[in-house]
Amino acid sequence: MAPGRLSQVLSKLGGSCKNEDGKILVGFDTMDDAGVYELSSSQALVQTVDFFTPVTDDPFTFGQIAAANSLSDVYAMGGVPLTALSIGGFPDDLDSEIISEILRGGEDKLIEANVTLLGGHTVSDPELKYGFSITGLVHPKEIITNSGANVGQVLILTKPLGTACAATALKIGVVVEDDIREQLESMKLLNKDGSRLMQKYGVKGGTDVTGFGLIGHSVELATSSNVSIEIEMKKLPVFNRTWEFIKEGYTPQGTKNNLRHFGVDTDLSALTDDEKMLFADPQTSGGLLLAIDEDKAESFLKELNEGSIIKGAIIGRVIEKNEDFKVKVL
Repeated sequence: MAPGRLSQVLSKLGGSCKNEDGKILVGFDTMDDAGVYELSSSQALVQTVDFFTPVTDDPFTFGQIAAANSLSDVYAMGGVPLTALSIGGFPDDLDSEIISEILRGGEDKLIEANVTLLGGHTVSDPELKYGFSITGLVHPKEIITNSGANVGQVLILTKPLGTACAATALKIGVVVEDDIREQLESMKLLNKDGSRLMQKYGVKGGTDVTGFGLIGHSVELATSSNVSIEIEMKKLPVFNRTWEFIKEGYTPQGTKNNLRHFGVDTDLSALTDDEKMLFADPQTSGGLLLAIDEDKAESFLKELNEGSIIKGAIIGRVIEKNEDFKVKVL
């Protein structure tokens, strides 16, 4: 759903999210990636759900990406995922072997994450959709949220940008999967290591970059933390051929929706039109955006990038709240 419309819908809710017993540590009102409910002084449940339409023609790969994307929200909160329930909408005329391959792909990533699949729910749907509800655990004092970024910290993005325009190019048939192999490998890559390192280095503020793009998730981080953010365009990690796809107009409607909704809170005056498209590109199973003490950033990145084909980067910093913008891209 477009961010503007989603905001309108959620503004009508709130009655069921009353926190009378103080057990809701993170609810839907804070723009975070998952909900957190305290079980005890040392344990809290992390719960999330996510599903979407295919971003690739290969059913096994689609299943892998759907699982990695769903798991990401728990990782972004600093949690350890434990169990999963699958959610599927499958056309009646879709070959059963294709459905089996999608499910196998999802199971493959759950096994990699050491997550137990407990069951799920399927419906007949003219448009294929697949994803998971994930439950995990986190220590109540180790939750990573949108509100934890502090002035003076630097920002790290753990995966490059450009998955949406690549998926669009694939969907309309101007490329084949081998042409965007790097993007597909990134979408399959779990944010497990990034989450582990966030806990190791004491990160308190972060999120994952998904459908709202870097523009939306950086605005949410700045808003909840009551700060402003500066990002350097030249430092953004970008996938191969991304600029080519953008110049050719292979951008989804979600990019325009993100720019329209979050543009009022951003200063993009230094950017070209193509750069704005990248900044708003809605990511599938994107990286983590985190705020970290500057003296820890290089060590974090060295550990994260070592041995991985997907490289993260320092992309900006957290500054005092500026009334003119929440996020400025230089």
